[in-house]
Amino acid sequence: MTVPDPASLRVGELFDLTGRTAVVTGGSRGVGAMIAAGLVANGVDVWITARKAEACDRTAAELDAAGPGRCRSIPADLSDGDELEAFAARIADEAPSLDILVNNAGATWGAPIDEFPRDGFEKVLSVNLVAPFFLTQALLGPLRSGATAEDPARVVMIGSIDGIRVPVMDSFPYSASKAGLHMLTRHLARALVGDHVTVNAIAPGPFESKMMAFVLDDPGTRAAVEHSVPRGRIGAPGDVAGATLFLCSRAGSYVTGAVVPVDGGISTTA
Repeated sequence: MTVPDPASLRVGELFDLTGRTAVVTGGSRGVGAMIAAGLVANGVDVWITARKAEACDRTAAELDAAGPGRCRSIPADLSDGDELEAFAARIADEAPSLDILVNNAGATWGAPIDEFPRDGFEKVLSVNLVAPFFLTQALLGPLRSGATAEDPARVVMIGSIDGIRVPVMDSFPYSASKAGLHMLTRHLARALVGDHVTVNAIAPGPFESKMMAFVLDDPGTRAAVEHSVPRGRIGAPGDVAGATLFLCSRAGSYVTGAVVPVDGGISTTA
């Protein structure tokens, strides 16, 4: 066996993303904003989208000013088929060769089983499962365009540990949609491997987000959540951004079809 060139194994080489292009859905806040910030900080040109235009524009402006990568805002409701198609067409014009797609936008809904409304169930499935599939489909042209065997394009799905273990809360479509997204990740990985497109998922545990605010904003329940995490804390921006950087860099180019829990050990050791 020939000894590897040490220079090719340096962190700066393995994880360099300078000049790449990326889309992050749900990028205006929470985990999406953490991922977008991590990509921009490492020289990636990022487009973020979110349903609320003002928040999307504000986050993009802040990240763009921080650099060294760029960040631009294209607000859209991806649960609406027409808006999804218009967004994908805009991205294809802006980035005919797209390196990274992060399907992060998500929704949840909670209600007792006897009272759970059909429209709530369908909304969550539409945002969390249907939209990621069809956005990936719509952007296959740009993703395939610059992908090679040595440097594949990357699709990263943001699932959840609630798609791995049974959650305590009555969020039935959320857990079902995230488990479905994990399986969709593996299925798409097999379908696209010949096109040099890797598809992986990150399954976050508790992170600061609007979705978790009702739990984490109360000191008592926050302490209980932290106590339930084997690592003893809430996830930090570097945790989920770091996992994304790995999957999207040369360091992660041999990984596809994986679901990576980033949850402090909840789903793997608790």
